[in-house]
Amino acid sequence: MFTGLVEERGTIVSVDELSDSVRLTVRGPLVTSDAGHGDSISVNGVCLTVVANDSGAFTADVMRETLVRSSLGSLGAGDQVNLERAARLDARIGGHLVQGHVDGTAEVEAISPSENWTVVRFSLPYELARYVVEKGSITVDGVSLTVVEAGDDYFTVSLIPETLSATTLGSRAVGDLVNLEVDAIAKYVERLMQWSNRDSR
Repeated sequence: MFTGLVEERGTIVSVDELSDSVRLTVRGPLVTSDAGHGDSISVNGVCLTVVANDSGAFTADVMRETLVRSSLGSLGAGDQVNLERAARLDARIGGHLVQGHVDGTAEVEAISPSENWTVVRFSLPYELARYVVEKGSITVDGVSLTVVEAGDDYFTVSLIPETLSATTLGSRAVGDLVNLEVDAIAKYVERLMQWSNRDSR
């Protein structure tokens, strides 16, 4: 479990193709400072398991399902990524509850800078649109954000300078692919309603 508050921007050191997966090595001195074998680290919103940790970099295996569902398959050496260690139960949750299970991807459709913030518009896959509401929470590349506007096939967020400088969202361009995780509570409510309706027949 994560909070969507990025701790540092890491750098992809290497991407090694395996038979049915990819092994990523990521440099992140902060998140690896107390990481051990088997710990979870969010990489652009994807929960990965540490299989090795050495000299400020960690290695994780990414299975094919994750590569298909997320943008991790397009990463290469030198790319920057958002990193966050798993949340501690005795710490404040400054963002929202994030599972690190990517629901899909979206494209950056428009970037509108202003003096104090930047509005970014993203495409919204049809199958995820029902979970995205105005003023609700959404995770974009591992960053907990508040939805400003929710359309049928798009949504917008407003990014403050701190978010732009502390995460990779500040370097995104129109056409770039990002990972999305919708609020899990909405999915649970939908599932419960489906079963409730089924039981009442």
